[in-house]
Amino acid sequence: MMSFRELREKYPNFIYNDFNIFEKEDKFVIEFDFEIEKLAKFNPRLEILKKKFNFRKIDNRIRNIVFNMGMVEAISYFKATCSPNFIIKCGYLDEYQKSWYKKLYYLGLGEFRYINKIDIDQDSFLNFVNQGKPIEISNEEDNLSGIIIPIGGGKDSNVTMEILSKYQKDSLAFRIGKNNVSDECAKLGGFSNDRYIEVNRIIDKNLLDLNEKGFLNGHTPFSAMVAFTTYLCGYALRKKYIAVSNENSANETNVKNENINHQYSKTIEFENDFREYADKYLKSNVYYFSMLRPISEIQIAKLFSKYEKYHRVFKSCNVGSKQKPWVWCCNCPKCLFVFSILSPFLYKEKLVEIFGKDMFENKDLLETFIELCGFGEIKPFECVGTYSEVRYAISETIRKCEDKDNLPYLLKYYYEHYELSDENPLSEYNKNHNVPKEFEILLKNELFK
Repeated sequence: MMSFRELREKYPNFIYNDFNIFEKEDKFVIEFDFEIEKLAKFNPRLEILKKKFNFRKIDNRIRNIVFNMGMVEAISYFKATCSPNFIIKCGYLDEYQKSWYKKLYYLGLGEFRYINKIDIDQDSFLNFVNQGKPIEISNEEDNLSGIIIPIGGGKDSNVTMEILSKYQKDSLAFRIGKNNVSDECAKLGGFSNDRYIEVNRIIDKNLLDLNEKGFLNGHTPFSAMVAFTTYLCGYALRKKYIAVSNENSANETNVKNENINHQYSKTIEFENDFREYADKYLKSNVYYFSMLRPISEIQIAKLFSKYEKYHRVFKSCNVGSKQKPWVWCCNCPKCLFVFSILSPFLYKEKLVEIFGKDMFENKDLLETFIELCGFGEIKPFECVGTYSEVRYAISETIRKCEDKDNLPYLLKYYYEHYELSDENPLSEYNKNHNVPKEFEILLKNELFK
């Protein structure tokens, strides 16, 4: 297969031809028209189920948000060749917007660049070329109320649902992509089907064909798509707040001394950038923030350990998500991380019941275990916590094991090779966040009670 440089030379132009949003009897359909010139055309789409929701009529503000959604959806198709010219025929970006999207593409594809050994600076990565016109909109000062809570199926969004349960009557759950685990978690959180926004994402098969042929492939900033899509739903359904569940731990890089972060679009940096962009260019008073930004994974784990109704249902294993039904594969970094971060609170019987086995006995996960603890070259490219909180979780679990001579394999390895952590991140609280004061009170009450 051709190299990054060869692909850029052979396929210099990626084209964002058009977008469309139209209404059917049971859903709104959003379609995008992308093209890698002289290679392939793509028509991915999103479907927002209407149910009994009272959607606004399609207006220019909605069209503008959808145009920007296309700029993010395009990342998945652009990355096949990383064409240096990104031609926009259905809209317009000013210089600030060009710089904003350059940053999103570059840092959002940080893991992709690292895995594919792509050495290029941000400014040279791509060049946006306008061939369309701006979509004219004015500022919107609506009377909005209520919250949209995206549900991913893992522990984090379940914690957010519980903290904000006081506001449930005026709230809606949300998911993008078919996900039975998210559906079940939403039900357990009290959201009936008619208060659950379901968005189906359909990937163009031509992209899958290119992946099979060996074109460039890798991780994309999916959470950025969630940000724009929930913002669209917030405006269309007159909801004031978008409460995502990204924690403070997401800010840590995966590669030491380099700004390569698997979770870039879950960081406070992206959150602040998106909020500023939305104020300038989306022009609605929808308020996007992360409910869990002040706290870390270990604090979320402590809270989640008390919410037993979710324990038999929640899943966040990317390998297991490809199976029907979704399972914990118990052989990947994400499974080991979740098992580890919950271990101070649920080890051993309850945790083994959740996962089906004691993952600390899996000798094949030693290298992954070492990386999660921060003693390897990189942190696994998954949504996992910081080195310090993993070390704390492991150390606390070891301390609680009375028989130190018969520790399970991974705990024994840690006990014999490293010092137990004296740090206590459970009392930490990061003030760099955007949580509204009325919601922050609920978070603090739950965290420190």
